Amino acid sequence: MAAQRLNRAIAGLAAGEHVFASFAPADPAAAVEFSTTRYDALVFEMEHKPWDVVALRDSLQYLLNRRQIVAAEGPTPLVRIPANGAERAQWHAKQVLDLGAYGVVWPHVATVEEARNAVAACRYPSLPDDPRHEPAGLRGDSPAAAARYWGLTNQQYYAKSGVWPLDPDGEILVALMIEDQLGVANLPRILDEVPGVGLVIVGEGDMSQELGVPRQYDHPRMAESKRRVLDACLARGVAVGHPHVTADNVKQVLDDGYRFLMSAPVRSYPGLDLGRSLTGRD
Repeated sequence: MAAQRLNRAIAGLAAGEHVFASFAPADPAAAVEFSTTRYDALVFEMEHKPWDVVALRDSLQYLLNRRQIVAAEGPTPLVRIPANGAERAQWHAKQVLDLGAYGVVWPHVATVEEARNAVAACRYPSLPDDPRHEPAGLRGDSPAAAARYWGLTNQQYYAKSGVWPLDPDGEILVALMIEDQLGVANLPRILDEVPGVGLVIVGEGDMSQELGVPRQYDHPRMAESKRRVLDACLARGVAVGHPHVTADNVKQVLDDGYRFLMSAPVRSYPGLDLGRSLTGRD
């Protein structure tokens, strides 16, 4: 991956590579566990976990590891915010970016307007004659904490905090989750009309609920919807993320064309399991 990139997720996507990530709670203990793993990115989960910006701030710090910093390694922190796209909660994006997150995952984006808001909320304002003015930035100005976290001056942070790929040198990733049939239907228009969408993630859980097949991710209805998402994105050069990658499905996920693979770590208890078996307590 390109050494000059601060955001390892963007570095991989821009190079046409596969990027490996996981969800984790905004908890310092979890951040320490992930800090020395081989994940490219870590998405702090604040949609279905508590919205606690103090815990997020501490987790960002505990994700740092001096050995990884020197080697330009370690997972890049992104944040999934709690508000659905229709809520247009720009302040969630503003707060996580101001703390130093390198990107925002927006749940339940279903329309062009919601997508435009998602990108705009992650961009600083510019004048209308700027060639990359649209979507017009809405992010408020308070870069000090983020600049410190990135190891930059405020002015250096401004230069690097554009939204990729709208800004080819930008280090902020905007990811949209497509989680319902309205979003699937509107996705081609979203990608055609809203520059700055760097990643689309299939929201399998909520999508399966709407289709009446909850958590049946291999159901034909799910397969069709996911295929439509993949087709729309691949035709436009936008990477697609899969949120439930396991050892059992990873080959199929790769064959299908996903490039942002979210695979949760698996905790095992071999001594306990064997001990209970040997003592007849299975």
